[in-house]
Amino acid sequence: MKREKKEKIRFHKIVSEQFPINSRKGGGILKIEAWENDKGEIVKYSIAYINPLIFPDDNGRVLGYDNTHDFHHRHYFGQISEVLDFISYQDLIGRFEKELKEFIK
Repeated sequence: MKREKKEKIRFHKIVSEQFPINSRKGGGILKIEAWENDKGEIVKYSIAYINPLIFPDDNGRVLGYDNTHDFHHRHYFGQISEVLDFISYQDLIGRFEKELKEFIK
């Protein structure tokens, strides 16, 4: 019996950035990663504010958005909630920036 090959979805990383936050402004690290497919669409992403001094669990992730478990979701102090009103990756970047102001002074 011959097995059918699954078509492999190809994508490549287009964003891989880390920004340290000055301790006077709250400390921690911003980490942003994004991958796109051959059509230029964002298919995988991870946006996180990491500061183990504020929250030591979840690898220090205080706030974040990603879609690594096949759904769009938000991390907030270890709690995970689905993003039911997902519009786009760019929209989530905007949300993240607004929410980040709670931690970065």
